[in-house]
Amino acid sequence: MRARQTKVTAAILVLSLGAGVGVWRGMGPLPGSAPEAPAAALPIPPFPPRIASGAPYEQCLAALSEDPEHARTMADTWQTEGGGDGAVHCQGLALIATGEPEAGAARLEALARGSLAPPLARAAVLGQAAQARLMAAQPDRSVEDATQALKLAPENTDLLMTRAMAAAELDRLDAAIADLNRVIALEPDRADALVMRAGTLRQQDRLNPAMEDVQRALALDPDEAEALLERGIIRQRLGDIVGARADWQRARAADPNSTTADLAEQNLALLDAGPRQR
Repeated sequence: MRARQTKVTAAILVLSLGAGVGVWRGMGPLPGSAPEAPAAALPIPPFPPRIASGAPYEQCLAALSEDPEHARTMADTWQTEGGGDGAVHCQGLALIATGEPEAGAARLEALARGSLAPPLARAAVLGQAAQARLMAAQPDRSVEDATQALKLAPENTDLLMTRAMAAAELDRLDAAIADLNRVIALEPDRADALVMRAGTLRQQDRLNPAMEDVQRALALDPDEAEALLERGIIRQRLGDIVGARADWQRARAADPNSTTADLAEQNLALLDAGPRQR
């Protein structure tokens, strides 16, 4: 699956395995949790649109992935020297990267409102704020930011994904599916959208269309760990325990050091333990 700016916000949905045993499926860090490497989770696109330009801006953004604390100091110093939009943008991202997503989101939101940058650049900043709101367990604010961003960039599929993930966190599954439908209409081969829609449909007990989506994702990449994890859950729900086990074993092997592998391992352990009563 392609590495995308929205990957940090892919929803972790809950399934019931057996009688009252909770197991998770995941496509990235859980919104609202503190990721171990937020700078890597919220990457800066290496191409325009940018909210500013110039060497200090690029240097500050580059420092985010290597040393976010240093980037934060750089941004603070630069801002006191009149750094403008570029300094504020780097400040906001550095706050997120150093474990303060709520404060970082607020900084980015204010920047997007006050900047005279082109619409696509302001939409990108609002998209980053929306992701940070998810990291801060504020999906309602994430929906607001993504909606404002989509007014500036109506067909931006990353923004639609972010809003879908926030809507799913709020249990607004129909709204999430509507946005995912738009993403897939614009990018039919976007595997992460197919997998997320499969998980959302599964949450609505619409197992047959969910299976169709995850099969489409696996046709694009037969070894995609997140798709294998999701198909295993759907198979388990359909009573195919052998198929579920095989998919979770493949998911674990495909990306052994990932959250996805950890979740597959938990699912396998629960299968081995057997159903337990509440």
